[in-house]
Amino acid sequence: MKRNRNGTNSGNRRHGRLVVLGAMAIGVMALAGCGAGDGSSSSGSAANLKQTASQQSSSPTGNQPYVDPVAYSMGATDGLAASQVSEKAAVMQHQWTSGKTTVNYTTTAGHLSATDANGNPEASMSYFAYTAPSTNGAPRPVTFIYSGGPGSSAIWLHLGSFAPTRVATPDPLFGNWPNYPRVDNADSLIATTDLVYIDPPGTGLSEAVLPNTNKTFWTFDSDVNVMRDFIERYIAVNQRSASPLYLYGESYGTARTDTLALALESAGVHLKGIVLQSSILNLFADATDAAIEDFPAGLALATDTLAGYLPSYAEVAAYYDQASPAPIDQGLYALQVELFVTAQYRTLQNYSQSWTLSQIGAPNALGTPVFPSTQTLQSWELPSSLTMQALQGYFNATPYSTSLIPGSKIGRYDGRVSLPVSDPRLQTDADPSDILVETPFANALATQMPDYFGYTAPNAAYVPFNSNIIFSWDYSHAGQALADTIPDLLGALTLNPQLAVYSENGFYDLAAPFFNTEKQLARLQTVPGLNPNLQVSFFQGGHMTYLDDTGRPQMATDLARFYKGRPIPGALTLWTLPRAWRDEAAASTPTGSTPVTQAAAP
Repeated sequence: MKRNRNGTNSGNRRHGRLVVLGAMAIGVMALAGCGAGDGSSSSGSAANLKQTASQQSSSPTGNQPYVDPVAYSMGATDGLAASQVSEKAAVMQHQWTSGKTTVNYTTTAGHLSATDANGNPEASMSYFAYTAPSTNGAPRPVTFIYSGGPGSSAIWLHLGSFAPTRVATPDPLFGNWPNYPRVDNADSLIATTDLVYIDPPGTGLSEAVLPNTNKTFWTFDSDVNVMRDFIERYIAVNQRSASPLYLYGESYGTARTDTLALALESAGVHLKGIVLQSSILNLFADATDAAIEDFPAGLALATDTLAGYLPSYAEVAAYYDQASPAPIDQGLYALQVELFVTAQYRTLQNYSQSWTLSQIGAPNALGTPVFPSTQTLQSWELPSSLTMQALQGYFNATPYSTSLIPGSKIGRYDGRVSLPVSDPRLQTDADPSDILVETPFANALATQMPDYFGYTAPNAAYVPFNSNIIFSWDYSHAGQALADTIPDLLGALTLNPQLAVYSENGFYDLAAPFFNTEKQLARLQTVPGLNPNLQVSFFQGGHMTYLDDTGRPQMATDLARFYKGRPIPGALTLWTLPRAWRDEAAASTPTGSTPVTQAAAP
């Protein structure tokens, strides 16, 4: 997930020219993971797990709680000695019921070791698995799930989406913040697939094994490698090679998924499908991030960024009654604004660099910013249906997060979530929609660990989001400063033409706008003879779309169809997506070998 970031640390990134922006980065946007506040430390967002429990032992019900004695550490230079590494876990039995469907399922919470091709442990990785017996004699699907970041554990998808229980947030309202109840999840996918939630090294309770340190895995490619190696280990230990295998990534986790799919296919681990939720597939395509990485060259796609964000912004503006006439259908309104920005693309080129720099808090970095005149904005009211207030809120030198609704700050993850700018919580976390879930999810997991999962770690603290990672991450991939993973997705589809791809998008997502995702996936249209099983859907909700009580049930229904190989009603396909922007590179398979290191087939 992408996140606003405060401070001047951005001046220490790879590209020296960024120092121009360093002192002005009050509102800097960077890639990060769901749920950790801006500037928060890893210890500040940790859920302390120092409750006591009995040692691992079988109970009359078949439950096997486990007290993990290891003192896991999430610092950049930390690593476990091999003598400390174990693959023990707590195993607990549960039952889930929804309507007439009842599933007896098992939770497994603990660690497995990602190992390299020679069998050497690379990292001891924490995971939470939900498994159930087959009802028809065929192996059940297994879905490997992870959030974004870089720097995020799987906590957001784990506790918020499709596990048998979930944290009941009142999204987009704050309700009884910060204590939301854990409830039975009628929208769980446990009747459809086993679920394995993975914490990358340096998050959750996952730590590198010496001589590796956590920072060893804080690059785009090494992250993909260690995730691949964990998945191979899980499959081998649990004898799941015959099961249909799926990947489910969120936000930055979608870029990981594209390349991880290619890495697994290249290693002989064949996937049935992948789910891309709230995508960021080409890091160059969001100039608010690319400019931070390489100023000013990163502004090359600034017009695509401006145009890509506007449909999501328009949906948010309509939520605040800043569209006239009020849209009667979200999908149709999205199409209207997409057509508007496409028609105005050449005109928008005049303002795109100023707009992009205004969003990262540096509107004067290239001189006097240039924005549309009042007369131009008036001419856009009718074709966009946006009010003058909404248009002025988007096209000015102040970030739209504070200019759309004067006196309020709207969320980046979900634009419907807002707080008064005077709210003291905004002093430590600049995103109201992040505040909505960060502390409640950490509180919920601390409560769930000992009683529901039977797992405690008295000498460690589970880290939902490690803010140190975002400042240390190396985004380079395939010889480029930033990762463009459309070639990796194409590579996976080339190795496995039957691979099913499903893209889920939230209308109110201002971190990974849905139009950007459409335009990136549309690059696959340039490949002769390619006809992938690709479907793209849109839901009410924000970046963490599953938090929305309308969006989540629809997502669950559509995902169940996806797992059965059925068409999803209303979904776009590759050939009904809008054409890619002309300044985007055509999709092409990676040259040479897989752009991550090869692993031996299991």
